[in-house]
Amino acid sequence: MLKKYRDSFRYLSTVHLAHEFLIPVLWLAWAFGWLASSQWSSPEKRSQTLRERRFHLAEMAVAVGLFSFPVLGYGWLGRRILPRTEAFFVIGAALLVIGLGFTVWARLSLGRNWSGYVTLKASHRLVRSGPYALVRHPIYTGLLCAMLGTTIAIDEWRAVLALIIATETLVRKLQLEERWLAEEFGSEYATYRNGVKALVPWLI
Repeated sequence: MLKKYRDSFRYLSTVHLAHEFLIPVLWLAWAFGWLASSQWSSPEKRSQTLRERRFHLAEMAVAVGLFSFPVLGYGWLGRRILPRTEAFFVIGAALLVIGLGFTVWARLSLGRNWSGYVTLKASHRLVRSGPYALVRHPIYTGLLCAMLGTTIAIDEWRAVLALIIATETLVRKLQLEERWLAEEFGSEYATYRNGVKALVPWLI
């Protein structure tokens, strides 16, 4: 009987640690690798203004804060969306891993064309292989999938608000990229856009 209770305690402790630390550890590991690889980017010939970059960063900082700090869940923001279950947490964590993995695949496919903000590189080329054969903006697809998974795992309204804010800023950034790529590549990008969806394969 004592062994049964001890095993149950260990299981509950492991579950608690997973709920507490798995999501932030995955995000931190991804962020560290993402920042470390930013030095391999090519020189720019066109980029967002400093004001646009700061506004984008401010919005994302609000979203990250809502995701990261339960203390920000005042009132209805801290309420559960659905009764918490292990299944929801596992689904959320799986979507997070899939989404972050998709961003890494896209980052590797872009090579030196990648940047943390909207730019055109001096030797910019239109990438249409790898995840770019599935969607035109796979990094945003991966991030949104990862943030959806985080929202499901957290299961509080503050996470829903964070997801809405992050989606808005990524879509606005996407629209600027679309305009610049159309100007840079003309009919080649028009053909690509007609054949490949922006964010969700065969849908959006």
